[in-house]
Amino acid sequence: MTTENAYSEAMLGTTRLSEAAGRVLTALEAAGSEAWIVGGWVRDALLGNAPGDVDVATSAPWQESEAALEVAGLRVRETGVAHGTVTAIIGHEGVEITTYRVDGPYEDGRHPAFVEFTDEIERDLARRDLTVNAMAWHPARGLLDPFGGAEDLEAGVIRAVGDPRARFEEDGLRVLRAVRFAARLGFSIEEETQTAVRELAPLLSRVSFERIGAELRGILAAGAGGWPLREEREAMFAAIPELAPMEGFAQRSRYHSLDVLDHVCRVMDYVEVYTGGVASEELRWCALLHDIGKPRTLWVDERGQGHFYGHPAEGMAMTDEILRRFALPHDLRRRITTLVRLHDRPVQPTRASVLSILADLDELCPGAAPHLVRELMVVKRADAMAKAPAYRDYALEVDELDRMARELLSEDAPYRVADLAISGSDILEASGRAPGPWVGEVLRTLLREVMAGGLADAPDALASRAATIARALA
Repeated sequence: MTTENAYSEAMLGTTRLSEAAGRVLTALEAAGSEAWIVGGWVRDALLGNAPGDVDVATSAPWQESEAALEVAGLRVRETGVAHGTVTAIIGHEGVEITTYRVDGPYEDGRHPAFVEFTDEIERDLARRDLTVNAMAWHPARGLLDPFGGAEDLEAGVIRAVGDPRARFEEDGLRVLRAVRFAARLGFSIEEETQTAVRELAPLLSRVSFERIGAELRGILAAGAGGWPLREEREAMFAAIPELAPMEGFAQRSRYHSLDVLDHVCRVMDYVEVYTGGVASEELRWCALLHDIGKPRTLWVDERGQGHFYGHPAEGMAMTDEILRRFALPHDLRRRITTLVRLHDRPVQPTRASVLSILADLDELCPGAAPHLVRELMVVKRADAMAKAPAYRDYALEVDELDRMARELLSEDAPYRVADLAISGSDILEASGRAPGPWVGEVLRTLLREVMAGGLADAPDALASRAATIARALA
């Protein structure tokens, strides 16, 4: 059936379908097939957002779709013919075309045992996960919305298609998909669907780590702060079991008025505040995982005060293990683990201390210190604001640290051996000695003294001091 929602039709009417998608529809219909625009394009157009890639569903078997597109002069790739999918390449745009299908039973809780093709678009829409993703649109026929997806969009509700339990039992990943769409759209999850999310979150154990990781990246990319961990903790704990021990874990410290989980949620909130809602992916992962090592490192002193000595190092190791599990890219993983390792590293508002943190960042993530020091300051501000009220003024000190770091970087102040105005070859040439480990030791000593402010980064001063150090090492 076609919805009578005038608002929905008006929103779709103002959204321009790409020329490529229009050519695909024309080619398929010229061959006698039925075709609709489906999926995210329809949802985003109804929301008034700029739609992304276009997906087309058709009554034609993939072989007939391919033939019709080629007759129309379009280049075609067979990108998923087992599931009835080919892709038309038009300029720089790809349009996926998939035959209407019905999934067989999900015997392993992850994949349908078989796919059955059909010539009814309604049956194809009925197999989809959420009502907001189960709509179809055609520029002439209008909106096809058999499950009330447009109404749910207007109401700001995420709802499963049909019985939520049955839908999630088919594929446990749909638990996280419901959370992702709620986070991305700022919607609430309908009550029956929410109950299924909470009760069936353990089904994620059947899902591959790579698929879980992709959904988690989408959840964090939504910029919803601590909402997913605060309100959808069952799903988040099932996805990352290491998060669960943080719940209710009292910190027993005058610096903290919240348990570890609530503190982390607050840090996630403040990261979005301090970045205007456009935090980098490494910042969002760091906010989520920065204190994950605390439950393993609590030590209570004779006064009953809790301490977490070594929790950044423990958290770094745990974070690396988690991110490897989800197959995150190496460079991203390294930036995240570096921020986790140094988030609690003391930094004073002095030249030497700020240069020292730059050196530490470069050691853990070579070449990334100028970028990561700004990210680290965001984490430190957010961490301070999530502490007990009496200790939040450190966030103001971080402003000064941030200013100093920018100033030192702008003047190319050295924090790496390579930044010094002298090189190992200069030292060898001046000394006349054979190469050896001593050269590196001389350079590292010079760097420490320059960073501390006791030695000028000038060739003559460095050469003279290098000669003295070299004689002492001889």
